[in-house]
Amino acid sequence: MLQRSIAAVALAAVLGACSQAPESAGEVANGPGEWRTLFDGSSLTGWALVGDANWRLADGAVEADSGTGFLLTEATYADFDLKLEFFVSPDANSGVFIRCANPSEIGAATCYEVNIFDQRPDPMYRTGAIVNVAEPKVTIDTGDRWSSYEISAHGQHLLVKLNGQTTVDTTDGKLAAGPIALQYGAGRVMFRNVQIRAN
Repeated sequence: MLQRSIAAVALAAVLGACSQAPESAGEVANGPGEWRTLFDGSSLTGWALVGDANWRLADGAVEADSGTGFLLTEATYADFDLKLEFFVSPDANSGVFIRCANPSEIGAATCYEVNIFDQRPDPMYRTGAIVNVAEPKVTIDTGDRWSSYEISAHGQHLLVKLNGQTTVDTTDGKLAAGPIALQYGAGRVMFRNVQIRAN
């Protein structure tokens, strides 16, 4: 009798543990503070195409070299840390737009635009800047090589690191939440390894 009770308790514990596991082998549980992949190089699932840029998958990245437009996350984010890698030609015009308040009108007036534009005619808000918010603290050219962005938005605090160097550390309260957009404007632009840690 005692052995049957012990066996029943053990079986209930096993079944309880199984019921708390992810529903499928491919599902990964992501709680607050955990990194989640937004783009892994194999699919654009979770992204909407805005505009006519010729985005395509190639060698673990997404790239474009004609048209104009954005890749826009279907999800909205408020406070988060974002990291990604990008490759651009020296003449490229691109950017990472965060907290986009109006996804149908993506731009520096409706989002925070973390710029990728080495040859911007007015260099005040070149690569590493947040356009119309903060100039870059250091000048870093990114043409013809892979570079990395680490972008943090926590309340009004905005922090940008380019290739490990802080280019922006500022506060601004205009925008609180919205989707994220990757831009193609000119030249050749590639993105890969896009990850987010939402809080």
